[in-house]
Amino acid sequence: MDYKIYKDSIGEIKVSIDKLWGATTQRSFENFKIGKYKMPIEVIRAMAIVKYACAMANYELGDLSKEKFSAIEDACGEILNGKLDDQFPLVVFQTGSGTQTNMNLNEVIAGFANQKLSKNLIHPNDDVNKSQSSNDTFPTALHIACLDVIDRRLIPSIKELISSFKAFESKNEDVIKIGRTHLQDAVPIKISQEFSGYRFALEKSLEFINATKKGLLEISLGATAVGTGINTKANFKNVVAKYISRLTRKEFKPSENFFHSLTMKDAVVLSHGAVKALAMDLIKIGNDIRFLACGPRCGFSEIEIPANEPGSSIMPGKVNPTQVEALTMVCAKVLGNDTTISFCASQGNFELNVYMPVIIHSFVESVNLLSDAMISFSKMCVNGIKVNKDIINKYLNNSLMLVTALNPYIGYDKASQCAKYAFKENITLKEAVLHFGYLTESEFDKIVDPKKMV
Repeated sequence: MDYKIYKDSIGEIKVSIDKLWGATTQRSFENFKIGKYKMPIEVIRAMAIVKYACAMANYELGDLSKEKFSAIEDACGEILNGKLDDQFPLVVFQTGSGTQTNMNLNEVIAGFANQKLSKNLIHPNDDVNKSQSSNDTFPTALHIACLDVIDRRLIPSIKELISSFKAFESKNEDVIKIGRTHLQDAVPIKISQEFSGYRFALEKSLEFINATKKGLLEISLGATAVGTGINTKANFKNVVAKYISRLTRKEFKPSENFFHSLTMKDAVVLSHGAVKALAMDLIKIGNDIRFLACGPRCGFSEIEIPANEPGSSIMPGKVNPTQVEALTMVCAKVLGNDTTISFCASQGNFELNVYMPVIIHSFVESVNLLSDAMISFSKMCVNGIKVNKDIINKYLNNSLMLVTALNPYIGYDKASQCAKYAFKENITLKEAVLHFGYLTESEFDKIVDPKKMV
């Protein structure tokens, strides 16, 4: 294999002739053989946006020639179009500032530009990294990537699942079933009302997630190394935020305090916290659905879920709630990622957080997994749920908790006496009430009507 020889402050290093990167990327590639998690492609795209916007700002401010700007612009376009994905090999577990990924972008952009121009016009540090530090580019890319996956993947997935639950509610508007509290029989409820709780939880999660986006719209570009903005012009932060906004079609603005934004990751913690809240609701929703579907003859069996695949290697005909199981496993992963992000946000010293690569990897993983899982759950489970009306009516008519409707007429104590007697003697509630003579049959039928109780 043919090599190029690069020199840096450490010394000489060989880089394969087919690679666009330089010494810093190669050293990271060789020094951090840790796991298989590569820097998420969403972060690479976000870093390319940062580099492009910085080039725009430097050109506008007179710090970059037209020729150099055009060369950087062309290279960034190639990255954003996915044509150079194989040039970003670095793993997540590297320097905690993301410096090596920042330099990977700098070197690939310079390498591509110089190769296309057939001359060494672009320097990775002096030109591509002009007016920047890894310490402000990586936090900015982190916010851009978080918002990207939220808007592009998570929100559409939530909306699709909401639509699935709405369709179920509409289809089963008149089905009345027995409610349950403490895993015990309770008063009646419409199954559409029960499922409306699931749908509304998703709507609230969507509201919470959207509310957390405000903090992510504040970026660190212009802070450079420690927040003082050394090596930038005074207006650079405003100009570059303008171009970041133009490229992303989102309203980014410079952080009010760079000394905060370089070292604190509270905006990401808050946003992922809303993602975690969604995951916790999805666990509850999933568990309810698999309980309601448990059976088919020895469980609740109030609903039937789609039989997508054989459920057992030994028990023929068995159907398992596999979509729920996949969904809730993803939610467990999200909970673990939230712990990782929360801990990492508390770390770092003085002017910099040094856990940023694992923060963004965890965030992107949570959102992508949860988005996939919700789409799968919606299409492969919720859309195919059927109501078992015979079972539902059986439970409803046999429930002793219909006795609650009698409280205003015979009082709590007498109603309780009837319920306990019916259970002890294995008779209906009506038979118990008639036994004690508290009501006539016609009075009972008029009062104890599930349709009036929902």
